[in-house]
Amino acid sequence: MSAITILAFIAGLLLLIVGAELLVRGASRLATAVGISPLVVGLTVVAFGTSAPEMAVSVQSSLAGQSDVAVGNVVGSNIANILLILGCSALAAPLIVSRQLARLDVPLMVVASLVVYGLAWNGRLGQLESSLLFLGVIGYTSYSIYQSRREGQKAANELPDLKTAPPKGARQLAGNALIATAGLGLLVFGADLLVDAAVTAAEFLGVSKLVIGLTIVAVGTSMPELATSVVASLRGEREIAVGNVVGSNLFNLLAVLGLAGMVTPGGLLVSAQALQFDLLVMTAVALLCLPIFLTGDTISRGEGALFLGYYAAYIAYLVLAAVQHPALPLFQTIMGWVIIPLTIVGLLLITVRKKTLRVR
Repeated sequence: MSAITILAFIAGLLLLIVGAELLVRGASRLATAVGISPLVVGLTVVAFGTSAPEMAVSVQSSLAGQSDVAVGNVVGSNIANILLILGCSALAAPLIVSRQLARLDVPLMVVASLVVYGLAWNGRLGQLESSLLFLGVIGYTSYSIYQSRREGQKAANELPDLKTAPPKGARQLAGNALIATAGLGLLVFGADLLVDAAVTAAEFLGVSKLVIGLTIVAVGTSMPELATSVVASLRGEREIAVGNVVGSNLFNLLAVLGLAGMVTPGGLLVSAQALQFDLLVMTAVALLCLPIFLTGDTISRGEGALFLGYYAAYIAYLVLAAVQHPALPLFQTIMGWVIIPLTIVGLLLITVRKKTLRVR
């Protein structure tokens, strides 16, 4: 593998991060100017902006005929968003779980994961199925913005001091729109560099493109979410930290996979490995959120550590499986018969304890 390939990968990743930062900054200011709540900004504008690298990489990959990278990027990013990013953010400071997240957005994330798995069961996400996914994100975004503006207007009428200051003028809006557009351009260019370098690295190392998409590319394109959520958590904007992750996962499943499948003749191919393991892990991780989100108002540092531990185990499995290491059967046995059952019991105990404390 040449130095040029390594430099191209690093340059692509840096352009993705810088582009996402510009896109989020411009889009967030535009959203705030029209009166959207911080939570919904996290769920939509910030989440969609930080997921723009996934969109760029998956669409570029699908157009280049690299369906494994396109699918692996989304699946790996969703797993990383919950286990790695929520884990790091909760370790930085316990995260606040709003009622809207617990009752609407997290259950929708679980349903979207199940729907994608069901649609991909035959080994392909066709163009029609992909179009339905994309319509789903349009409906979700429209409802979220409508509901937020309605509640914001109600609160502003009851408490006039909470009204958002009007924008300074058309020049400010145009400037923010230009920043967002520049960020999008950097994202597209960075994605092209990153995909080419990742495919070259996969061929050189003899590692499957799916594994590269699930690990290096997925984590790399999730860096904007990681930075955004950790910084938001440290600054006390903890609803944005959680909303960013949940919104990004919904965007990845509905918009990224939807658009990637729509622009690809015949749709996206989904490998047997992705169906038999990676999509199952993604769905299981989404289900793991339910007892944690629905039974408490916070995600504790202990629960953050649990997420991180599982992400480390997931990466370890991918590496062991890729090289067919002799320790793989023992690792699978320990995870399947010890770690996962203990986690289920632990989550049940946490659920009972939180409900008992609520009753008291």
